Amino acid sequence: MGQAVIRQAGYILAHAPDLLQWHGSAIQQARQKNPDAPWLSAISGHLRSFEQVVNYPPHQCCIGNLTPDELDELPRPWSNFTGEGKTTGDLGEIYSEPVLYAMLCYVDTFDLTVWEASFLQDVRGKLSGYPALASRGLTDNAVTAGTDELEQLVKHHAAPLWYGGQLVGCVKAAHDMDINLSAHVMLENLVTKASAVLAGWQIAPGMLEQVEYVIECSEEAIGDVNQRGGGNLAKAVAESLHCRQATGIDMRGFCAGPVHALVNAAALVQSGVYRHVLVLAGGSVAKLGMNGRDHVLHDLPLLEDMLGGFALLISTGDGVSPVINTRVVGRHTVGTGASPQAVMDALISQPLKNAGMTTADVGKFSAELQNPEITQPAGAGNVPEANYKMIAALSVMEGWIERSEIASFVTQHGMPGFAPTQGHIPSGIPFIGHGIRDIMQQKLDNFMVIGKGSLFLGRMTNQFDGISVLVERNQGEMNPDDSRHLADMLADAMRKVADELESGGPHG
Repeated sequence: MGQAVIRQAGYILAHAPDLLQWHGSAIQQARQKNPDAPWLSAISGHLRSFEQVVNYPPHQCCIGNLTPDELDELPRPWSNFTGEGKTTGDLGEIYSEPVLYAMLCYVDTFDLTVWEASFLQDVRGKLSGYPALASRGLTDNAVTAGTDELEQLVKHHAAPLWYGGQLVGCVKAAHDMDINLSAHVMLENLVTKASAVLAGWQIAPGMLEQVEYVIECSEEAIGDVNQRGGGNLAKAVAESLHCRQATGIDMRGFCAGPVHALVNAAALVQSGVYRHVLVLAGGSVAKLGMNGRDHVLHDLPLLEDMLGGFALLISTGDGVSPVINTRVVGRHTVGTGASPQAVMDALISQPLKNAGMTTADVGKFSAELQNPEITQPAGAGNVPEANYKMIAALSVMEGWIERSEIASFVTQHGMPGFAPTQGHIPSGIPFIGHGIRDIMQQKLDNFMVIGKGSLFLGRMTNQFDGISVLVERNQGEMNPDDSRHLADMLADAMRKVADELESGGPHG
């Protein structure tokens, strides 16, 4: 059986303050229940500008301009940081809301979006700052209308799209009776598709052409009344990415979904079914502003104004890229139980012991990396720190470290949370790009990716879910029929250098 490696990783963040204000699930429900609640009227005063979100240190960590260790050294609150950030980094890019709206035009196959003409012209101007996007003709097929017509469409249940207090567009329902194709659901689905495509574009174009299978692992369930959640968003995204050789499937598992997808992609590659599998996910509109009430009450910015997305290219062994070691996979089974100790034992202790390893042999653990500045005001605590303390306590119970070593273990093997609370996005995935870079730079031997999920959200079971896998340094092993992959990698590197020289700097 051959190896599966993580060939490339890319991340995107898209600023979405107006989507937060009008379509985030918690705010939308609060507005329906009590539209006169004081905190709702205060939202506009707590929204961040695009410049502020670019400068925010956790976002710079997401796209690779800060390492987690460097982020940890910065004083909190990070929202008070006055340094300047960049929209592009070694691991990805940050996009503005107008760019996200342009992407809605691009991925809209059924003319569900309608736009105010002058706004669309303004968006085209803003795209000039993104040469790679401007050349793709994102808005070439956009449908336009006057303000009066937009207002009539919204009056008849289209989902409004706002920008800076102005109605600039809307998303129409795809069916007049099917709630699964309602305007709001179509908006959520289009945004997930759009952000997934942006994430996919972080992978080198030459490699996208070779992708044979796409696994989309966000939390949106695509389908109509007869096929609720039937999919297939993966193939729709592959079409927009021009992955002409690819088929694909959606894989859903709440927050644990991406790590399930990663392990399944590795298995498909190792078995020889596919040589290149793209694992990706777009963002979740529903999760924008989830803790907005608490942020307003604590006089904080609404920090949940970012959509996340990622893409991982899993390929056959090339002798260089980090290896997904499927011999070290932890799994939360039906019989595991839901106690924190049982969960950590199943996901960490058991797979490591089976491989003759201990927690001290793992360079970094990447679990739930939610930004604590988002979760702590809402009473959810510092989730990453709590996870690392549990792993350390588990290590004491196993006899792998002394109780006096707990604090140093957390520092050495953990990291601060830096990902937006997008559910599936923080769960294990955000560190992979950093981990690959650290392994390639000989700073790290391995890291463990841990995905955890809450299956009770579907009201079908009280079960918990979780899966983990070890990623490690490549020992130079190359699949017998894959020597040409080294040439592919050199070609990818040469293309990236040429792009950087042409654009004047590194890009995602």
